[in-house]
Amino acid sequence: MKKINSMFFFKKKEIPLTDFFPQGFVDIHSHLLPGIDDGAKDLDESIALIEKMSSFGIKNFVTTPHILGDVYPNTPEIIKAKLKVVQKELIKRNMTDINIKAAAEYMLDEQFLELIENDQPLLTLKNNLVLVEMSYFSPPINLYDILFQLQLKGYKPVLAHPERYNTYHTKYNEFQKLKRAGCLFQLNLLSLTKHYGLGVKKTAEKLLKDNLYDFMGTDTHNNGHLESMKNITKEKDKIKIFFNNFKINE
Repeated sequence: MKKINSMFFFKKKEIPLTDFFPQGFVDIHSHLLPGIDDGAKDLDESIALIEKMSSFGIKNFVTTPHILGDVYPNTPEIIKAKLKVVQKELIKRNMTDINIKAAAEYMLDEQFLELIENDQPLLTLKNNLVLVEMSYFSPPINLYDILFQLQLKGYKPVLAHPERYNTYHTKYNEFQKLKRAGCLFQLNLLSLTKHYGLGVKKTAEKLLKDNLYDFMGTDTHNNGHLESMKNITKEKDKIKIFFNNFKINE
């Protein structure tokens, strides 16, 4: 009699990606506007990415182009203009089931601090939620001052992909400190795969275990990200609490 591999019974169940995202899920982190950052290069790519994500079941987006100094010197006016171009093209192609809005992913740097100090209006995910990021290897020296000033202006920081900040992989207590400083955390979906490396995956899993995440997003930049997303279906039970915790029209 053949010996049955006991590991078979513990193998995580794979489900079709089309069954992974529930109706109403809102992707709050992506780079889908054409030609203004390291995401979609042109309008055709924007539509192709949205179309593929729609085939996965993602119909609602708050897309978040970078605002990063002289590298991506975007403004609310630039972003809103590009959003209108995409929205018009979606209507033209009869993709009327797509709901797309735009915010931004702000780099926590001196230029961002100037925006705050000068009372420049910020693009929010909704209400007062602002998506922010920092260097993966070197957080700003005045990080906590920037976060404090942001909240003094009535905004709430949502830190994009905290698991990707390599400098904190060996300083895990910094995550707790950031939470105490008022940061909400947004998980990158692909961080639960090997896409960004094992260090990121391990950190994401620990942050999940410790219930430190508040939101989830795909951080889609290109088709390669969407191909990698096919490896995520086994992780649904870990993250299902995030599927409906963001309503696009609230």
